[in-house]
Amino acid sequence: MTDCGCDKAKAELEEYLHNELCSSDAQDIRDHLANCPDCTSEHHVGRVLTEAVQRACKEAAPEELRAQVLASLRSLQASH
Repeated sequence: MTDCGCDKAKAELEEYLHNELCSSDAQDIRDHLANCPDCTSEHHVGRVLTEAVQRACKEAAPEELRAQVLASLRSLQASH
């Protein structure tokens, strides 16, 4: 049977990772993570994925690719 603390931690993990919880809810999650290896592991995976997505979003497409995409979009808009 899953502990209700696990249910809350797993339900709110994404918001916790993005600092979108109120301070009391965030503290509840921190307290739970301090004592639950399963949720701590899930938190670690979520944090690694979040950081990877953030890094990828900072990367810019090569200028040639950007120009090709914009030209394609302009062509599609002109044909409609």
